[in-house]
Amino acid sequence: MTVLSLNNISKSYGRIQALNNVSFNVPEGSVFGILGPNGSGKTTMLGIVMDILRASSGSFQMFEKTPDESTRKHIGTLLETPNFYHYLSGEKNLRIAAEIKQKGFNEIDDVLKKVNLYERKTSKFSTYSLGMKQRLAIASALLGNPDVLVFDEPTNGLDPVGIAEIRELIKRLATEGKTIIMASHLLDEVEKVCSHVAILKRGNLLTAGSVDEVLVNEDIVELNANNVSKLLEVLHIMKGYTNIKQEKNFVRLFYPNGTADLEHINQHCFSGGVVLTHLQLKKKSLETRFLELTNN
Repeated sequence: MTVLSLNNISKSYGRIQALNNVSFNVPEGSVFGILGPNGSGKTTMLGIVMDILRASSGSFQMFEKTPDESTRKHIGTLLETPNFYHYLSGEKNLRIAAEIKQKGFNEIDDVLKKVNLYERKTSKFSTYSLGMKQRLAIASALLGNPDVLVFDEPTNGLDPVGIAEIRELIKRLATEGKTIIMASHLLDEVEKVCSHVAILKRGNLLTAGSVDEVLVNEDIVELNANNVSKLLEVLHIMKGYTNIKQEKNFVRLFYPNGTADLEHINQHCFSGGVVLTHLQLKKKSLETRFLELTNN
C-alpha cells in the first residue's frame, strides 16, 4: 500500500516558489526521509500534507484516497518545537495532550515506556534534557496509536547523545510497523535511519527512491598511462564499471560499491598493450553524492 502519494505539488508565496511540481510515493512500513538543505521546501511540504498549508496546485492522497478528518486520526505529528508546560510533569503534559486530541489516558504509561521516559514521568518538564523533551513530544505523537508518524527535523538542536536516542527510537518504532516520514537537512541522519529518501533543492525534487539506490556508495578507480588514447581504447572494451570519465591528470572508472577489482583492471590493460603508471582505488562517500545532487 502507498501511504502518501504526492502529485505535482506546487506552492508559491508571491514570487517565491517554495515547491515546484513535486511528486513521489511513500510506501507503507518505510522510514521515508525528505532530505535537503535549509530552505529547500521540506517544512512547506509537510505543512501541506498535514493540512496546515494549502498547495497552490497539485494534489495528494493518503492511504490511496483523498484525506479527510478520519484519515488524519491515523497520523501522529511533530512539526515544530514541543510546546509543553515547564512546571508540569511529563505525565501531566501528556494528559493535557490526550484531552486536546480526545484520546483516553490509558495509553500514557505505554507511550512513556516506548520513549524511555516512564521512570521520569513525574519529573517536571523543566528538568528534562533536550533529548528527553523531544522524546516526550514523540510520546505525544504516539497517543492514539497512529499508523503514520510525521516528524520535522526530529534531532534539530540535540547533542550527540540526544541524536542517538532519537535515532534508536525511530528505528524501534519502524520495527513495530509504523510508517515514518521525516524531514531533515542531515545526510548522516537519513543514511542511518531511513529506508527511502526524496531529495529537494529550492523546491525542486532532484531524486526519490530507496536510500541504497539514491545515495549509492561507489568505488572510484583512478588510473593513467603514458598513452592515454590507447588506455581509453582498451578500457572501453572492458566490462564491469558503470561510468568512465577522463580528467585532466587521470582516467576515472566508477563501480558499484565493493566491486572494483584492481588486479583485473591492471591485467586487462597489460593484455591490451597498456602499462599503467597510476592505479588507485578511492571510495565515493554518501556525502559526496549528496553534495553532487544539491550542487553544493
